[in-house]
Amino acid sequence: MFVLMIFQMKNSILTFVLLLFFATFVVGQETGFASFYSKRLHGRHTSDGGKYHSDSLTCAHKTYPFGTLLRVQNPKNNNEVIVKVTDRGPHTRSRLIDLSYSAAAELDIVRAGIAKVIVTKIDILPDPIRLIPIPQTTVQVSHVRFLSQDLQSLIDKLVRTQTHHTKN
Repeated sequence: MFVLMIFQMKNSILTFVLLLFFATFVVGQETGFASFYSKRLHGRHTSDGGKYHSDSLTCAHKTYPFGTLLRVQNPKNNNEVIVKVTDRGPHTRSRLIDLSYSAAAELDIVRAGIAKVIVTKIDILPDPIRLIPIPQTTVQVSHVRFLSQDLQSLIDKLVRTQTHHTKN
């Protein structure tokens, strides 16, 4: 009887741990409508500071941080694509995500223009590990270390005299 109770306790703990593990991957799933950027926006700036390329697999989302990877699936044909959040939007209330032209083509929604999709955030690391602070260290690197020895010594003298003058 006692052995059976310990087995059931271990089994319930294992079940709980597995449930927590799989719950981290299911959380962050949304269903809504997707549209896509026009090809004429190619080369324009996005909210993250980069430029939009119609052949890249990127998207605009209202809340996810820039750089977040999202798996977007078209439930009609089960096509899916992984995109990176580089912009804010869509600025239409009824839409969940704006895709790059290439991502929309992969999902086969270009002809329709708008389609229902399932968006899932991809977590490479679970939250407890991702939230651990990573210590930052700085290492001074000389940008001119590939110069000739004579030129390197002249630059070093110049840097020393400038730091000496700024300290005084």
